[in-house]
Amino acid sequence: MTDTAMQQETLEQEVVPTIHRHEFTIFFDVQNGNPNGDPDMGNMPRIDPETGHGIVTDVCLKRKVRNYVEITREQGEGHRIYVTEGAVLNEQHRKAYRSLRGEEVDKLKELKPKDRAEAATLTHWMCDNFYDVRAFGAVMTTKVNCGQVRGPVQFTFARSIDPVFSQETTITRQAVTQEGAEKDREMGRKHIIPYALYRMDGYVSGHLAEKTHFGPEDLELLWEALENMFEHDRSASRGQMAMRKLVIFQHGSKLGNAPAHKLFERISARKIAEGPARSYADYEITVNTNELPDGVTVSEQ
Repeated sequence: MTDTAMQQETLEQEVVPTIHRHEFTIFFDVQNGNPNGDPDMGNMPRIDPETGHGIVTDVCLKRKVRNYVEITREQGEGHRIYVTEGAVLNEQHRKAYRSLRGEEVDKLKELKPKDRAEAATLTHWMCDNFYDVRAFGAVMTTKVNCGQVRGPVQFTFARSIDPVFSQETTITRQAVTQEGAEKDREMGRKHIIPYALYRMDGYVSGHLAEKTHFGPEDLELLWEALENMFEHDRSASRGQMAMRKLVIFQHGSKLGNAPAHKLFERISARKIAEGPARSYADYEITVNTNELPDGVTVSEQ
């Protein structure tokens, strides 16, 4: 038996702790800030042009989860981050080849698996070593090919509960960029949303978690990251952002016990204050826990 085949057999024999299916919803807010600027629109807050509701992309929120894991786990064993600042993805892939083949891999050489067994081993190595590959998946079919992974954790776009008002403010700087400028200060623009409460729905697939080795400890780290992701992401442009509520539906099996949309419909948020909302106290969030489907439990954090 070849070394690659032996490694593949070992992977297949591993007992991977399984997790059940989950759906979850988070609520977060912004005050006097820009939660997710659109570079094609002068970095204005992202807004649905038809309804006026604010939008925060899924990749923006995944970035914050990645940053939290990177900060708190310090690239420790099993918690490296694949998509991180300054990373060269092909070099990340070469780490898998170096680990598998036990030889120096040419940085300029294209690499691809020798057979299906090696391909599976390379992909599993990436999953086991990079938290975000294990959680969110990755397309690694580049010139240094490590395959493709569909992650068990998926986010939707976050959308504000009510339409938002994007305010443009003028700012000044008592310094100039270049020598010889006629003025002693420069003007600029800053886009902010006075206040908005956002909702994002997410999914955790027990079936896909088994394939990527996303286990119970990884799931707990995900909840931890979601609860704390704004605490380590402060900037002048984002204003005050805070995680307000995390609602988790846990199923009694990997495949689930109820349709996701039926569970999400149990969560509602409405404005209870008159006039424009300016704080979290202006909203009421309710979770209907009556007569939950058999096998489904709900927790709120």
